[in-house]
Amino acid sequence: MSSATAHETIDVAALRVGMFVQLDLGWLSHPFPLSSFRISSEDQIATIRALGLKRVRWSSEQSDSGKPAAASAAAAPSAEAAPAESPEARARREHRERLRAERAALTQCERQFAEATRELKRAFDLVGSQPVEAGTHAAALAKGLADKMLGADDLCIRLLSEGAGDKASTHALNVALVSMLMGRSFGLAEADMLDLGAGALMHDVGKLELPDRVRHREDHFSAAELRLYEEHVAFGIAQARKMGLTQGAALVVAQHHEHADGTGFPLKLNTDRMSPLARIVALVNRYDNLCNPHVIAHALTPHEALSMLFAQSKTKFDTAILGAFIKMMGVYPPGSAVQLTDDRYALVVSVNSSRPLKPRVLVHEARVPRDEALTLDLEHADGLGIRRSLRLQQLPPNTLAYLAPRPRVAYFFEPARDGDAPA
Repeated sequence: MSSATAHETIDVAALRVGMFVQLDLGWLSHPFPLSSFRISSEDQIATIRALGLKRVRWSSEQSDSGKPAAASAAAAPSAEAAPAESPEARARREHRERLRAERAALTQCERQFAEATRELKRAFDLVGSQPVEAGTHAAALAKGLADKMLGADDLCIRLLSEGAGDKASTHALNVALVSMLMGRSFGLAEADMLDLGAGALMHDVGKLELPDRVRHREDHFSAAELRLYEEHVAFGIAQARKMGLTQGAALVVAQHHEHADGTGFPLKLNTDRMSPLARIVALVNRYDNLCNPHVIAHALTPHEALSMLFAQSKTKFDTAILGAFIKMMGVYPPGSAVQLTDDRYALVVSVNSSRPLKPRVLVHEARVPRDEALTLDLEHADGLGIRRSLRLQQLPPNTLAYLAPRPRVAYFFEPARDGDAPA
């Protein structure tokens, strides 16, 4: 791009197919293969708008469409005015635009989650042969996530609809993402955020040395199997040292199974002897294991998992951290099946981490085809709220098919969007 056009910017609302744009964003901040490219579809425009940017750089010389539409219209005021749009046509157009924006935002989150799980799997694959390189990968991934989190204002935590990556990488990334969002809510310094992220990403690295049959704790384990399972913490500490993880990150690996009341393992530490970062990861790790157990038939909904954590809070977890977790995720975290106050069924799909009591929900609306359904922002739906949480088995079969919750819960984050009008 020439220097004459390198600093020319345009409002994202004025983007058109054919324009050559430059996205000044870092790694993991957008789903496109390159940061500079010619826009080839309306879906790409919707994706750019979903990034939360107000303006982007563009090059008129490298664009096929020339000046933005607004400038072209100003240059030709004598052009024949477009026919007036009927209210029905306008409603249909706005519905299509909102649906396109929602799909683009979800696609962006899922691509970034998939990219992050691939990076994390590369790190796991290097642990045995190139541990220092594995540690560098983990630190770089934590830095990329922290940069995106710390560079945004309000963030939404959203449920993903597609599976991505192997279970080990997905679990580790889930724990890291939610733990780092917790760290952000506490206002942690960047160095602590990086320790928290790298430690959470690698918290189960010691399991790589265990036989597959004992990598996931089961009720039927013999005493010998249970001892072998618990050895993964010691293995993880040794690997953290080889990987060159910082002391803060290594403490997360060492203490992620300790409990506030001293009943955890391996050292039976209580809250006072645990690092603050490890207290966060211990809670989030337990939450994800309740939502995504090794045997999927034992899975709890996110609301049920939260309720169980609350019941155990007086003994197992730091009560201040649990309170902050509920405040961030909401009483009905993404993935919870609920019934609204007007009796309709819905699936919670995202929460604004600053205002979690009124989440966005996907509502079962029999008159609306599933692939045309928009999410409803309860914060802007006057008089409408959540009445109760439900187990998936309690939903009517046609509702379950419509809402189509995925078997395993996975989260990512995105800049908060403007609220929807009530549906």
